[in-house]
Amino acid sequence: MTDPFKLWSYLSSEPLLWLWATLMAYWIGDLLFRLSGRNPFANPVVVAVVILGGVLLSTGTPYQRYFDGAQFVHFMLGPATVCLAVPLYLNWPKVRRAILPIAAGLVVGSATAILSVLAIAKAMGAGPVLLASLAPKSVTAPVAIGISQELGGEPSLTAALVLITGMIGAITVTPMLNLLGFRDWRARGLAVGVAAHGIGTARAFQVHETAGAFASIGMGMNAVLTAFLAPLILSLF
Repeated sequence: MTDPFKLWSYLSSEPLLWLWATLMAYWIGDLLFRLSGRNPFANPVVVAVVILGGVLLSTGTPYQRYFDGAQFVHFMLGPATVCLAVPLYLNWPKVRRAILPIAAGLVVGSATAILSVLAIAKAMGAGPVLLASLAPKSVTAPVAIGISQELGGEPSLTAALVLITGMIGAITVTPMLNLLGFRDWRARGLAVGVAAHGIGTARAFQVHETAGAFASIGMGMNAVLTAFLAPLILSLF
């Protein structure tokens, strides 16, 4: 085909195009991340989102068409999450010795994540649907979407908020914790796992294995805890 518009129409109808585009966007993001010396502001997920967003906007491609083509990546989130049990098992002696601080951090972190966003949104005039969509924004996407539906929120909005939360956390967590003087990899990992779910956990593994293991604990346990806390705290608003 010599006409580029006809060629694009042909390619965009192929379901694997968007899977390939997703993988390429992340590959570019990871390349830039390594070239930048692993600067947190060059986070591969952020770069990939910007690239894919630009492609979708410039080609006028609906999100649903993109998702239909790239849903294999979404499917792999489940097995990838389960695989986080491996570093947890390898670091189990460290986890067992810090079980009480972990439990306290989980409760305080989860409650703070929900309370703070609901209080700020309420003060700015947010309605009940938006509040319900915001409540689980610090939980990994599959769980957050389910919680949002149960609370009467908008799942697609929740998914976007979860992504934004994770990207902000992954970018800011390392310089922020360095500035605050935290040196314990267990505490650093748990904090980012509770606050920034999967994207933050991936960043924690890039920094230190112990931080990644504790981030996976924070991410998993926060998902369970938020399912119980979110309805209770939301009822106060």
